[in-house]
Amino acid sequence: MNRLLLYARYFLAVVAALVLLPVGAAAAATHTVSPGESLFLISRAYGTTVDALRRANGLYTDLIYPGQQLYIPVGNEKRSPVTYTVQPGDTLYLIGLRYGVSFQSIKAANGLGSDTIYPGQKLIIPAANSGGTSPAPVSRGAISSGPVNYSRSDFDLLARLITAEADSESYITKVAVGAVVLNRVKSGIFPNTIPGVIYQVDETGSYQFEPVLNGWINRPASEEAKRAALDALNGVDPTNGALYFFESWVPNSWLQSRPVSVILDSFTFTY
Repeated sequence: MNRLLLYARYFLAVVAALVLLPVGAAAAATHTVSPGESLFLISRAYGTTVDALRRANGLYTDLIYPGQQLYIPVGNEKRSPVTYTVQPGDTLYLIGLRYGVSFQSIKAANGLGSDTIYPGQKLIIPAANSGGTSPAPVSRGAISSGPVNYSRSDFDLLARLITAEADSESYITKVAVGAVVLNRVKSGIFPNTIPGVIYQVDETGSYQFEPVLNGWINRPASEEAKRAALDALNGVDPTNGALYFFESWVPNSWLQSRPVSVILDSFTFTY
């Protein structure tokens, strides 16, 4: 397919997306990545920039994959508040990141007494710079821990580990499993690469992650695990820096003796 046809297809997709959006929500359009697309082509189709797309989606590299949902950033013009329907895996922090507002201002606009939200819930998203606190990089339950350099194969390996370890768990737990791997990469006491951490064998000859031992690491990654890996790689850490996780029922005295960071679903995360 030549470049002219690609642009024509993207233009029609953009028009269709904007027509279907509710009034006042055009600035919050989303784009589903198709095979062969790049951030550059998508930015040209929507009249924005690669840098703006990266910022709106919390990306630290140009790596995107088919099926990924990208948020198209709003311009600098003043916009009215819009209504957003919470999707599985959303947090107030991630929603705020998409719209360029703080999670505190979303809580205030909706009269929320906690950070808990649920799929299908309708949230009022206040206009950026409409008062309230400035966007903050940290929220309860999901903090920004900074990016890690990675390749496409690193991304796939991390997503496969998340699938093998937490396929039946909630989305936030999947992100947390990925975050533990990245926390180890940055810790200085584990290998400093994603493959090094995942395939590490300790001084007793034991694998750090059971899926490496039983071969489940070789199974294809699920789409939700890919999303979770991308969020973790972009710095989202529901564990607040944990280095270990285990199923809470496992009778391991050493793991159970470590300081607990958070318990998510059937997993306990520790330092």
